[in-house]
Amino acid sequence: RKRKTPFRVRQCGHSWNALLLALMCAAVLISATATTAPNIQYSEKYFDMDFEYRHVVLPAEVARLCPKGKLLSENEWRQLGVQQSRGWGHYAIHRPEPHILMFRRPLGTDPVTGSVATGALASKTKTHNEIPKEK
Repeated sequence: RKRKTPFRVRQCGHSWNALLLALMCAAVLISATATTAPNIQYSEKYFDMDFEYRHVVLPAEVARLCPKGKLLSENEWRQLGVQQSRGWGHYAIHRPEPHILMFRRPLGTDPVTGSVATGALASKTKTHNEIPKEK
């Protein structure tokens, strides 16, 4: 004999297992970035004549969520829980240690707006978005 349920389940063409799996994956992703964000380590800034640099060390749980073999957009690294002022660009992948994100921004960048101050650096042609691809 079939049990009657207090509510009706509407058939929508999706299996319950697939829906449950999607919800579980979303919960893991949210909890991983929310709980491990404090474990992200930030280096001090260092400089050359054109840029200021810093690197960020991701904990293993967050590094697993990181897309492999590509430079991250600002949206992507912020979704991983990396927090820093505006203007930083992910500019290189250190293959032996892909859990370390390397950032740079032009000297004179306003940390609030992310815009580069006019002046000597404005005449430079390369920015952190114009990086040659590794071979």
